[in-house]
Amino acid sequence: MYGLLRHALFRLDAERAHDLTLRALDAAGRVGATGLVARRAADLPVRAFGLELPNPVGLAAGLDKNAAHVDALAALGFGFIEVGTTTPRAQAGNPKPRMFRLPAHEAVINRLGFNNEGVDALVRNAERARFGGVLGINIGKNKDTPNERAVDDYLHCLERVYARASYVTVNISSPNTQGLRDLQEEETLRRFIATLREAQERLAARHGARKPMLLKIAPDLTEAELDAIAEVLVSCSVDGVICTNTTIARDAVAGARHADETGGLSGRPVFARSTAVLAGMVRRLGDRVPVIGVGGILSGADALAKREAGASLVQLYTGLVYRGPALVAECVESLRRSMR
Repeated sequence: MYGLLRHALFRLDAERAHDLTLRALDAAGRVGATGLVARRAADLPVRAFGLELPNPVGLAAGLDKNAAHVDALAALGFGFIEVGTTTPRAQAGNPKPRMFRLPAHEAVINRLGFNNEGVDALVRNAERARFGGVLGINIGKNKDTPNERAVDDYLHCLERVYARASYVTVNISSPNTQGLRDLQEEETLRRFIATLREAQERLAARHGARKPMLLKIAPDLTEAELDAIAEVLVSCSVDGVICTNTTIARDAVAGARHADETGGLSGRPVFARSTAVLAGMVRRLGDRVPVIGVGGILSGADALAKREAGASLVQLYTGLVYRGPALVAECVESLRRSMR
């Protein structure tokens, strides 16, 4: 069924199709018709970051920036949902058009720029959702906040989302907010994470519950930069790392229509690099810091490859654009069969 819908959706602007799809999923959920577009994923319980999940296949941040569609997305069978990125204040993001499909490569380029309604709106939406499973909330900084004050934006978001989040992801790896990736530099990152970790422990004491904090990193890092990040993760006792965000590299799509658009490239072309970064971080971290694998998963075999590279959990996003909701159950089933 999704194949027919995709043909129609691909005739629309990518961002408009995105919005229409979310509204259609909401409508299907209200009338109990979600089963027409997604079959129930198999049970495959897993424990990660101290959390119990019904299966290890999650939704990556970016698809539901404002936590406005949590219940509809949860009905697709995900083991966990991550929403955001959210920022302290609402912001429009970059000018449109800012999302482009590369169908021959099963890829998307986006330069959305943390467009969202602000953290207070996200929290209100998340509190209204009926979903009682694992909800990650991805936090960032506003575009006009200079890097020297970026930590204040993250602290504000961390405090606001803490009560509702099952875990919090610190996003300093989007290529679409100027200068954001500079926060991954070792000494900057060490001070930044240390400040957030102190706040995390204060909030844990205040709320009587410790919520894991994860860091999401870019795929475009050198080996030396990955060495430094791994050392910070361990020394600061960060709960987990997500490998990876989108890439600014274009070698895999050179010559394709839209390949020269600025922004982050996701989908099949990022799979090899994101998986290599994942495997490299697992080698560096061992079992001290769990890793979530995301980037280019378009089949159950891809999800299995991420796990074989050392991922505790995996996340989907662009694969849903090309494969539809059936991808969730396929990935869970592939992981389940490998464990027999």
